[in-house]
Formats: sequence, structure tokens, C-alpha cells
Amino acid sequence: MTMKPRERVLTALDRKQPDRVPLFEIWVENDIIDALDCDDLQSAYVKLGLDSVYIPYKDPFGGADGPDEWGRVWEKGQYVDGVIHTEKDLLKYSPPLEHAKDFFDPLEVKLAQKRYPDHCFIFGSHIAPFTAGYMAMGLERFFIRMIEDPVFVRKLLNDRTEWCIAMFKEAQRHGIDVAVLGEDAGTKSGPMISTEMWREFIFPLHCWIVDELDVPIIWHSDGNFSSFLPMAVEAGFAGIHSLEPEAGMDLDRIKKEYGHKLALVGNVDTRVLFGSDLEAVRREVDRCIAQGAPGGGYLFASCNSIFSGMNPDAVREMYRYAHKIGSY
Repeated sequence: MTMKPRERVLTALDRKQPDRVPLFEIWVENDIIDALDCDDLQSAYVKLGLDSVYIPYKDPFGGADGPDEWGRVWEKGQYVDGVIHTEKDLLKYSPPLEHAKDFFDPLEVKLAQKRYPDHCFIFGSHIAPFTAGYMAMGLERFFIRMIEDPVFVRKLLNDRTEWCIAMFKEAQRHGIDVAVLGEDAGTKSGPMISTEMWREFIFPLHCWIVDELDVPIIWHSDGNFSSFLPMAVEAGFAGIHSLEPEAGMDLDRIKKEYGHKLALVGNVDTRVLFGSDLEAVRREVDRCIAQGAPGGGYLFASCNSIFSGMNPDAVREMYRYAHKIGSY
């Protein structure tokens, strides 16, 4: 029986076997929409054949250079530092929680849901405890303060957790089916902090987030965070993304160890999407489907996102071929 996109995604997130592997990209960046010959973000997801659609979303605070509303400093669209050092700074760069409603236009959301009533609507945010915390202070200062001033760090982490929950609850109120916690915790060589520190500082906050929401949550992290996966299971996450192969996140191994406890999302090496070798793209799709799909619980996606600089033909071929070979 052919499933609707939403049903297909939710079945896989429940670690069961749908009719075919869901095509589930989380972030398709706005800067590649024109290259994909699409009119808007939501139509790009659908035109690519994805089962997921990102909920219409706006940034009411803009995107100018300098510190943003959470104390993260940007320069030409790139993160460069953080400005929170004191209690006064934390107060200045902690917007009122009610501003979460300003990120969503109810009319735009309803229009998208009317256009794509069977798709799985998703929302992801990097205003997550750990990521928003270290970006607000600057990486080096944050990690030093975790040792030297844990009381202040906890205040910052709790504040960002409250904001994360407020954002997700607002998105949930607008009808999302799945939430994605953008919590980058790994480098290519391993996690940013020890498992002991993660359990002490971050794990309780992840439990808090999961407990507050009524939709399944996928934890996104670049890099290698495999040592944190037992805590992902314990916290109650439905799945994990991005499973970056270049960082040693071996899909075959993780499937065998955690596939019965977590849905696995991603693992396609994005390096193949920048060239014109479509056969290389198909080989990468073959590998991911072969390793992730057996028994269900796998959602096909890149190991990061779809963004400017990628070859649109390679991106289209990736999803076309995954759809072709992904049936159970």
C-alpha cells in the first residue's frame, strides 16, 4: 500500500518499515532555490520529491553583521564570536519568550499546509542549549567558563533551553509534525566535551526539551558525537541526524548498534553533490540505502543540508535515484 508522505516519515521515525525509505531533507537553504528552478522554499522540497516540507519561517530580527538577539556575532553571514560575558550581557541578549510567535506568519503557514496537505511539516532550530550557549560566549571562553564558572554557564544554558522550548512550542502550535534540535556537539575527531560533562550540563536539558514537546524530535549534530548516542536514547529523541561520514559516523555500525532504538537520518556525503559525476552520486545513494534501510527506521538525507555551490543536477539525481531504489 502506498503511504502518504507524512505517514511514511512518522512510520520510519517510529523505527518501523514504511512502503519506501522517506526522502527527508531538513534544511534546504534559500540561496539554492533559484538554481533548483523553484519559486519558494516549500515548493523546492516538494519539487525535489521530499516527504518533508519546512514550515514557512521568518527572522524578524534580520541578518545584519554584528551581534544578534542571542549574542552571536555574525560577519557576512558567518558566525565569528559571541559577546556574552556577564549577567548584564545575558539579560541584554535574552529576548522575551513571547517573541517566538514573531518567527511564524500564520497565513503563510496555513497556505503551505493547504498546498501540501499530505506532507510532513518540520521545523529546526539551532537555538539549542549547548550550541546557542557556546556561540553566545565564543567557543574558547565558553569551555573555560564551564570549568571556572559553571553557575553562570548553567544560567546561560537554562535561558537558551527556555527559548528553544518556546520556539518549538510555537512551531508545534502551527502544526509541525517533527521538530529538529540543531545541537552541534562534535568535531571530525570526536565530541566537543567529555561524556561526563555532557551528562552533567546538557543531558538534563535535552530531557526537559523532549518532555515539553508533543512531536517526535530529531537531534541534529555535525561531526562525531557517537559517544553521546546512549544519552540520545535515554533522553527520548526519536532519531539522529546528520551521521557525517567524513567524521567517522559509520552508518552500518550505528544501524547495528542503535537502529532498534533510534531512527537514523542522513549520512549521504555531500562532497559528491558539488561535482558532475552522477554515477558517484548513485554509488553514494546505493551505500546509504543498503546500510540504513533494512528493517525500516531510516530516513534518506544528506549529512548536512542542501545549499549554494552544490550542483543542482547532482541534488536532483540523488533524490530521484533514492526514490527509485528505496522501496521495500
